[in-house]
Amino acid sequence: MTPAQMPPQQEGFASFDENFRAGFASLVGRPNAGKSTLTNALVGDKVAITSSKPQTTRHTIRGIVHRSDFQLVLVDTPGLHRPRTLLGKRLNGLVIDTLSEVDVVGFCIPADEKVGPGDRFIAAQLTKLPHKRVIALVTKVDKVSREDLAEQLMAVDQLGREHLAQEGNQAGGFAEIIPVSAVEGEQTEVVVEQLAAMMPKSPPLYPEGELTDEPEAVMVAELVREAALEDVRDELPHSIAVVVEEMVPREDRPEDRPLLDVRVSIHVERDSQKAIIIGKRGARLKAIGTDAREGIVKLLGTPVYLDLHVKVTKEWQRDPKKLGRLGF
Repeated sequence: MTPAQMPPQQEGFASFDENFRAGFASLVGRPNAGKSTLTNALVGDKVAITSSKPQTTRHTIRGIVHRSDFQLVLVDTPGLHRPRTLLGKRLNGLVIDTLSEVDVVGFCIPADEKVGPGDRFIAAQLTKLPHKRVIALVTKVDKVSREDLAEQLMAVDQLGREHLAQEGNQAGGFAEIIPVSAVEGEQTEVVVEQLAAMMPKSPPLYPEGELTDEPEAVMVAELVREAALEDVRDELPHSIAVVVEEMVPREDRPEDRPLLDVRVSIHVERDSQKAIIIGKRGARLKAIGTDAREGIVKLLGTPVYLDLHVKVTKEWQRDPKKLGRLGF
């Protein structure tokens, strides 16, 4: 996300208070730290896919929180990790580019997993962002006892003091440490208010009521990929890419009964993976279509005919040309 990609201040907004605040906050963390679930909870609707599998976020999803005195644009990023493929390197680059442009960074660290090398790796990356405010969001607090949470909060505080007390970052480590449960809604409003307080004074950046600026085709592809990720083997999620080939209104339909034809390709890297996605007699692919269609209809507000095809695109995660064709 570069300055050129930032939305222009919109014309036609109602007058706003001179103390109104608006800006961008990016949620980062190691894979499966709860970033997407927290993004959806803060926005109040589903704008980012969630999965128990790590590294499932592939795009920077913007979710927009509207209040009477501020507008907070949340940028959910892929999980920062030590990359093993060209795709991994590009996703990490996407995260760093995003972080360089936002107003504040929310570092998500799960309460139910000890602070480890992955968290330290991310903290070290954040030191490359001079004068960037970082708050720690200790997620999934509903999964731990009060005693374990207290221990984790102390460990997170120590992480901040060790890695963020360098020149260009706040001297005392994290600007704030906030425990939060996206599932239970615990402290989510505290997170919103704290992030908003760090935004600059600005008119609204998006029209009231808009929840995301992601193109519909991207959101449709993400919904299909989320459905495809359910109950699959550990190695398969990273090999799945989804491309929306076409979204067109069905011809000759009456105005009061519209139907949108949505044609989607699911790309995997091996024939064995294709067989997993399709399932016995096509049962798995049918289930993917049923699960995805519900979210797509809600997103687009119209009935859809979802046509799914599974394609083998060998080694696409490591091939620059194939990555480009798949949107990375």
